[in-house]
Amino acid sequence: MSTTATITQLGDSNELGALSQDRQSTTSGIHVLRTQSTGDTLENDQPPADAVEAIPDGGREAWAVVSASGFLIFWTNGYTTTWGVLQTAILQSSYVKVDVQTLSFVGSLALACIVAFGMLSVRLMRIFGAKYTCVAAVTLLSLGPILTSFTLNNIGGLFCTAGVLVGLGSSTLYTAGNSLPVQWFSSKLGTANGLVKVGGGIGATVLPIGAQGLIDAIGLPWTFRVFGFLMLATGIPSALLLKERAPTGTARLDWSLLKNVPFLSLCLAGAVSTFALFVPPFFIPLFANSIGLSSSTGAGLVAGFGLSTTIGRMLSGISCDKIGALNTLAITMLINAISMLAIWPVSSSLAPLVLFAAINGAGNGSFFVAMPTAIAALSGPGLASGAMSIGTSFWTPGYLLGSPIAGILITSTGAASSSSIEPYRAAIFYAGGVSLAGLAFVFISRFKVDMKVLKKL
Repeated sequence: MSTTATITQLGDSNELGALSQDRQSTTSGIHVLRTQSTGDTLENDQPPADAVEAIPDGGREAWAVVSASGFLIFWTNGYTTTWGVLQTAILQSSYVKVDVQTLSFVGSLALACIVAFGMLSVRLMRIFGAKYTCVAAVTLLSLGPILTSFTLNNIGGLFCTAGVLVGLGSSTLYTAGNSLPVQWFSSKLGTANGLVKVGGGIGATVLPIGAQGLIDAIGLPWTFRVFGFLMLATGIPSALLLKERAPTGTARLDWSLLKNVPFLSLCLAGAVSTFALFVPPFFIPLFANSIGLSSSTGAGLVAGFGLSTTIGRMLSGISCDKIGALNTLAITMLINAISMLAIWPVSSSLAPLVLFAAINGAGNGSFFVAMPTAIAALSGPGLASGAMSIGTSFWTPGYLLGSPIAGILITSTGAASSSSIEPYRAAIFYAGGVSLAGLAFVFISRFKVDMKVLKKL
């Protein structure tokens, strides 16, 4: 009998305390009861009576949480995607003289902090609640670009402000955006997650163009300040709209989930694939400059990438509900790998580069909906918040080192000063290769759950 995902119902603290013993799965329409102590699985034709009733699956409060979460993700995802534009502007300025791999490490440090401090974010939300923890997180996130504007001539200062502060603030907002919809949705969870991530896609669309426009109009320091003050003015009201249906204090980290092969494989898929995910938005502007395109065109390409992530997030949410999160994730990873290996290496002009940004952006956006939805499906609502923190903690090395490794390859081949795409291919094939490796782990997870190819999972 195949190993299956496990979904648990929300209940009181005593019920949650028993979840480590029994987990009920409804992911694929076949319900399986698993006992951890023995590892045995027994089919059960009927789910518990309260498995779905415990979650309202929508309502005014639920959609308000989705909207507020989406707006907060607008800033976290939009700003990190915009780093490619800001990074190029810093490299072209006279503020600080550093090479591309060092500066890309600043953006990667922010990304790494987002996932590295996910479990800390869960603990803080247990103590203070999601609403007030996210208010503090918005404040930290806003201070990041504001203080960055005063440290542009100091690489150490950039690591602290654009790296650590931005990452710490984004971590809690990202964790809340992933975990709160699980409390309000069951059958529509994929759609809800998709709409939250659409906010991030919109941010990734408009902020790169806005950043380049502000840089041209008011200069680099004031661009950072404008971003920071806008984050503060709009983020705090959004954080105050967040509402937990069940106390976050009931969420816990169940490390025994890592004994489950499908869950562990998903964690490893994320660990590998995140080495590649931010290589395109970080380096498309530099790549565009090298083939003779302007900085504004590079920013437009990043914006197009962001728009495609929005479309990918929307379609992925619907797809998760229709064909299953694991199936959707496998398709997503395949799109990412093919676009990097077959399109980007031959994008020596604007048209194929636009095509690459569109296709890879859609796959990129889909990943950030399908992966947390799959994790929630394998762990269940009662454990989803902690499970997501465990799963995303595996992303830390990829977020921290993925783009800098590409930067090292770009520097070592002299790509940044070249007018040809040839020197970039080492970095491109590196990103495509790790995407393929991530896809392999997704396949392991998918087929350990069930070998039937057309089954909804």
